[in-house]
Amino acid sequence: MASKENIRIGHSPDSDDAFMFYALAKNIIPTGDFNFIHVIEDIESLNKRAINGELEVTAISVHAYAYVADKYALLPCGASIGDRYGPIIVSATLMVPEELEGKTIAIPGTMTTAYLTCRLFLPNFAYKIVPFNQILDSVVQKQVDAGLIIHEGQLTYSHVGLHKVVDLGEWWYDQTSLPLPLGANAIRKDLGMDKMRQISELLKASIQYALEHRAEALDYAMTYARGIKQNLADKFVGMYVNNYTLDYGEKGRAGVRRLLEWGYQAGVIKNVEHPDKFGAVEVEFV
Repeated sequence: MASKENIRIGHSPDSDDAFMFYALAKNIIPTGDFNFIHVIEDIESLNKRAINGELEVTAISVHAYAYVADKYALLPCGASIGDRYGPIIVSATLMVPEELEGKTIAIPGTMTTAYLTCRLFLPNFAYKIVPFNQILDSVVQKQVDAGLIIHEGQLTYSHVGLHKVVDLGEWWYDQTSLPLPLGANAIRKDLGMDKMRQISELLKASIQYALEHRAEALDYAMTYARGIKQNLADKFVGMYVNNYTLDYGEKGRAGVRRLLEWGYQAGVIKNVEHPDKFGAVEVEFV
């Protein structure tokens, strides 16, 4: 009996990723010729690993894809897409968006899509890189003027007395009439198209299983929910694991291209491989 090929798959330690990879992590669905090894790290760490092409499959920020398109293609499944919602800028005191000009904002990393979108919304601000799960505290303690919130913090910032300044997903939709593609799953192109497509189908099957067995997948996801209650975790999972996660669709793909194009035109995305394609990078889906 031939041994299975190890495929390392990177994803972040949050409830939506755990939910979608539940069936693979627990060996619920057959995986054919592959043995999946889960590598769990925060998204900015995975972005940096993708620069070096370390993992065969990895979650990345859509922003980061601009810098790794020579090594990776985007899988059509597994994306986190905000449909009129997304990362939120929060502050300790009531503030209107115009007051953010020139302020210091805590961000989860410069390769995150949250940062790119924030730069498109507000070209002039200073930033301080803070681990995503410490940004709320940094705003509460007034170490920064505002914080750029991703993951479950989008639902819990008010619990610690913070105020929403702007939802960047709402702003993006107002500007483009498109959903905001935040995170993606990418696969290394040196695996070859046959393996890439097989792995893509397995990941899609895992997402489909979770959506069809929501209660058990959510129970597993709660181990990554960082102390939030199940009803909030369920809401968060519903925001980012849905039909868009099974496939971007035309609007999701258009959102990717528009984001990268605008990011390049605004000068936030630099030193990319294919500046003549879509204004930023040649978007390649499996």
